[in-house]
Amino acid sequence: MTGNSPALPPYRRIAAQIKGAIERGELQPGDRIPSVREIIRDEGVSVGTATRVAAVLRAEGYAETISGIGTVARMPSKITTGPDRLQLQRTTGSGFRPGERVEIVSAELIPAPAEVADALEVDEGSPVVQRRRRYLDDEGVVALSTSWLPADLAQAAPELISSGPLPKMTFGLIEDRTGRRATKRRDVVSVRAVPDDVAPLLEVEPGSPTLTMANYYWDQHGQITEYARDFIGGDRELAADYDLE
Repeated sequence: MTGNSPALPPYRRIAAQIKGAIERGELQPGDRIPSVREIIRDEGVSVGTATRVAAVLRAEGYAETISGIGTVARMPSKITTGPDRLQLQRTTGSGFRPGERVEIVSAELIPAPAEVADALEVDEGSPVVQRRRRYLDDEGVVALSTSWLPADLAQAAPELISSGPLPKMTFGLIEDRTGRRATKRRDVVSVRAVPDDVAPLLEVEPGSPTLTMANYYWDQHGQITEYARDFIGGDRELAADYDLE
């Protein structure tokens, strides 16, 4: 934030601090968030300001009020997209939100389908890396995510075509092995029919319409490093927060 940008209102600043603690896992779902009295004492704000903190957290899905217990932390049921995971990787060292886990479905070299070839700027049918992952949490399937990368990256990082977990997320591994840092992305959101091979993993009927997000990543040299598509699990929200200053 620049020196000319106004500071966040106190209730927003306090809510952001609590949200950060939840996203980092310092406050777990079900843990009690600071009470109005505690916020007044610790932050030196008015009753009205302290009361608005919990309202913001509830509205954004980070808290819920349970009778007899009070207001406790929760994680929103929104999905975590590829760009979200990149930011999490760079800020926390992990690309996962608290409570999330991942299953590696497949990791292999395949002939590039037309859509992937166009995205990666390679010839259709030429070999590309395909990694398919299923993200889950306590509520079920978060997303079925497939990434495609140029085949030469598998020479620098052979783990990309291994079904075992990567030592880092794709972004971090490529940067460590090649020096190619993801510096630009393009996101495309659309509704698509779930393909036959995706439906069982997403736990929906083939052909069901679902929200998808495609992500394109370029490195500091303007070369594309990855194309990915997430098929979003049922009853999930696709949401993003942006600083407008």
